[in-house]
Amino acid sequence: MANILCVLYDDPVTGYPDSFLRDTLPDIKRYPDGQTLPQPRAVDFIPGQLLGSVSGELGLRPYLTTLGHTFTVTSDKEGPDSVFERALPAADIVISQPFWPAYLTPERIAKAKRLKLAITAGIGSDHVNLQAAIKHHITVAEVTYSNSISVSEHVVMLMLSLVRHYIPSYQYVVQGGWNIADCVKNSYDLEGMVVGSLGAGRIGMAVMKRLKAFDVKLHYTDRHRLPEAVERELGLTYHADLPSMLPTCDVVTINVPLHAETEHLFNDSLLQKMKRGAYLINTARGKICEDEAIVRACQSGQLAGYAGDVWYPQPAPADHPWRTMPRHGMTPHVSGTSLSAQARYAAGTREILECWFEGRPIREEYLIVNQGKLVGAGAHAYSTA
Repeated sequence: MANILCVLYDDPVTGYPDSFLRDTLPDIKRYPDGQTLPQPRAVDFIPGQLLGSVSGELGLRPYLTTLGHTFTVTSDKEGPDSVFERALPAADIVISQPFWPAYLTPERIAKAKRLKLAITAGIGSDHVNLQAAIKHHITVAEVTYSNSISVSEHVVMLMLSLVRHYIPSYQYVVQGGWNIADCVKNSYDLEGMVVGSLGAGRIGMAVMKRLKAFDVKLHYTDRHRLPEAVERELGLTYHADLPSMLPTCDVVTINVPLHAETEHLFNDSLLQKMKRGAYLINTARGKICEDEAIVRACQSGQLAGYAGDVWYPQPAPADHPWRTMPRHGMTPHVSGTSLSAQARYAAGTREILECWFEGRPIREEYLIVNQGKLVGAGAHAYSTA
């Protein structure tokens, strides 16, 4: 029998809800590229429930305990005395979410002698040290595409919130004011702006498809260039590298994984290549941007605004400088954990576990590391250099 250690975020401060605003979710069978949604043999939850918090347990407890496995769920993941740290040496499987990541560092992996499988309930497995996973022949899997559309919707929301100066306008209403000039003094139309995407994978493509309706000029850069027919359909302008794209853009959205080539990519030098007064949206990973460089750019006006929902570390400390810098639109890491997305990545996590326990192959598109090498989605998206 296996010991499964699962790290999820805390329940709502008011307690786990006993009802939800909606009774049903839309019935979606396939993602835009034709990939089917997760297909476990069964689930023990109602889609639309809060599954990503500790009491939600990703809906996995009945399935795992019926098979005789030990299932430990906690939000306590930091420090040597945390539940996660103490339970890790006995864990055969670790499940974690990008929104409340249990960082599997080389040191932690070295202590986890029994660990064979690390599952990301969602997408983005950079909280697992992939080189260490390769070295120790740990399989790393994630529920690819499960929340890509969720994140792309969040990107467009943040973009409009910054450009239209929505957040301060909302705050004036809450405070009882009617300060129209204050609301509009930094408000612009997105129409006609040049929007550039760093990355044209599932999220980047979904963002650009949604932005096409806003009559913006769409530019992108990616190490995998899109087919000419796709570029023509969406009116995309391709750039061979990021420095050549940045000076043309009024808005830049970051849609790439965190790895050696992207860590701290947006530093003081790169930000100076951007058009003065440009907006930067980051729902990818916090470490792609240097904290203080972003603060300086917002303070100086080099950036007209910065918005995103990714930080490092997560959760972000109370004194993180992005909480108080001017013209920001930061949220906790919530873009990919809507109740709609939770139903998909919880089902995908169960599908991966069913395959693992039954000796069936895990879908290739879910695999990041297997048999000591990057494979599947991992070979396409990540670098261990």
